[in-house]
Amino acid sequence: MRSVLIATGLCFVLVAPFATAEEISCMVVGISDGDTFTCLTSAKRQVKVRLAELDTPESKQPYGTRARQALSQIAFGKDVTLKVKNTDRYGRTVARAFVGDEDINAHLVSSGAAWVYRQYSKDRGLLALESAAREARVGLWALPESERMPPWEWRRAARK
Repeated sequence: MRSVLIATGLCFVLVAPFATAEEISCMVVGISDGDTFTCLTSAKRQVKVRLAELDTPESKQPYGTRARQALSQIAFGKDVTLKVKNTDRYGRTVARAFVGDEDINAHLVSSGAAWVYRQYSKDRGLLALESAAREARVGLWALPESERMPPWEWRRAARK
């Protein structure tokens, strides 16, 4: 009996990461800022989404409005597939988002509309995209260096 429980436990550990991965299909109906939007499922359930592994300038920061416009351009009014990572402390669904095969998160980083949020990112590919955008001086990377403050640092400074 004990070996059956151990084997079952191992099976659960091996399967659990794949079993918890959730996908949600919805239409984007609102853009809050460069990394947050609201979508509506076919069951008419609203889902507030925070894009995973990246952070965009706050609305009052340089490039904040452009980051919001970049997300709107690629996602607003479109059907998206969310690959859910978790839920944040504000109750938002944290996800990678796709319009068809296009990875919205990767698009925002590669176009210079977002920083990779190193504290939460596990995708090394996003770091390569950010590096290429920085080298090409596209998006926020075209701003003078004095105007390029990562949003997490900007929020920390604003709290003080």
